[in-house]
Amino acid sequence: MSEAASRPIDVAVGILMKPNGDVLLGQRPEGKPYAGYWEFPGGKVEANESILDALKREFVEELGVVIHDAEPWCGVEHVYPHAHVRLHFYISRHWSGEPQSLEGQAFAWQGAVGVEPLLPATIPLLTWLDRVRYASNQEKDKP
Repeated sequence: MSEAASRPIDVAVGILMKPNGDVLLGQRPEGKPYAGYWEFPGGKVEANESILDALKREFVEELGVVIHDAEPWCGVEHVYPHAHVRLHFYISRHWSGEPQSLEGQAFAWQGAVGVEPLLPATIPLLTWLDRVRYASNQEKDKP
């Protein structure tokens, strides 16, 4: 692998989280690597674009959703056969608009995730996300 090919591509990834803890997953459309696999929506960060700006742009372009704010959550690097990616995950609880399939992709709100197959880089995040949901629910239950 050449040095240029091994340099990671920055990708902004958003987790829309409803008050009940459900999150939005999208299915990769035909014509893309891993077509049919489920993942959290997002996309490549363009030159001179912040991660958050890329996230906001991608959600408008892919789903017609306007993210009002999002908190950085974690970062993960993953090497796929077709690309080395650095995924920057954000959690948003404040957005407007209902998700629409603007790029021909399926999407689904999930509590206990039941869709498959899942994109390999997404799998470990589901366990971590359960911890975020649990902590969020504990805060709501405090007097």
